[in-house]
Amino acid sequence: MTHAHRLEMPPWPTEPDGPRAATYVVDTNVILVANGQHPGVSSECAARCAHWLDELMATGRLALDAGFEIVREYQHKTHASDGLGKGDAFLRWVLHNMDNPARCDLVEIAPDERRGYEAFPIDSALNSFDASDRKFVAVARTHPEAPPILQAADCKWLDWSAALAAHGVRVQFLCDAELREFHAHKFGQ
Repeated sequence: MTHAHRLEMPPWPTEPDGPRAATYVVDTNVILVANGQHPGVSSECAARCAHWLDELMATGRLALDAGFEIVREYQHKTHASDGLGKGDAFLRWVLHNMDNPARCDLVEIAPDERRGYEAFPIDSALNSFDASDRKFVAVARTHPEAPPILQAADCKWLDWSAALAAHGVRVQFLCDAELREFHAHKFGQ
């Protein structure tokens, strides 16, 4: 492989104060992209998502909701028992570690009739935020470390990232340039 085709992976953050690695919330589309289940995504983006999932399984920590809504969504979209993709492997890891406090943090996210979850920000800029994705934001806001949400190919999150940041929610886009292309194609901006 020549240097022109070498895939550069984003750096994996480490904790300077000890062995505990960084904690993340992982949006389902990261898993789907890593599995090759997202049409139109480049092989570089898929490899980057697979790399992040591999690193998270090796040294990271995952934040989930204690009611396992996120896990159920992962299970609905991937195949832990017989799937061969990196996303399937990640789901197997989640199912094996979700009760392991050394690898996964479970946070209670209280429901809210209007916003989906009490922890979802009250902000008119987020009124059109997908109801099915609000659990990821609620987990990030409820967790004491306010971990970033890993996002791959859902370009609508670009529109919401500034409003989310104003409420302390960081979104880490793993395929930023490609995501912006999807956004321009979908919304003409």
